[in-house]
Amino acid sequence: MSNSHSQASSENAMLKGALLPTVIVGVICIALFSILKGVHGFYGALVAQIVVVIFFLVHLLISRLSRNLDPMATMALAMFSYFAKVMVMGAFLLVLTKFTSREVIDRTSFGITALVLTAAWLGGEIRSYLSLKIHLPLPPKP
Repeated sequence: MSNSHSQASSENAMLKGALLPTVIVGVICIALFSILKGVHGFYGALVAQIVVVIFFLVHLLISRLSRNLDPMATMALAMFSYFAKVMVMGAFLLVLTKFTSREVIDRTSFGITALVLTAAWLGGEIRSYLSLKIHLPLPPKP
């Protein structure tokens, strides 16, 4: 199996491992906040699920794009993508607070759902990564 193919399959496994718990937890949060807060809670939890999934999908996309790059270019691309995601997230939250009313999107539902989904995604991604049993080559001894 080629290195590129094995990395693509490991990325797919990590995507599946992270997406499944995130969707399950997201549906639970949407249902819970719909019951607790009504339609405002529904919108808050739904927007949080969309934002969290997009945020982490960008990470896996960058991983695919940098598959064959040297480590310095990969690090630069990773740092740029992180900075860009933080800036876009900040702009999104600013727009959300300035142009939507609290009666439309419940902020508490959004925040709690985003935190819980982030934990679900990272937990699923870590679990799937550990199950891959990828062996990294060690540098030669001096």
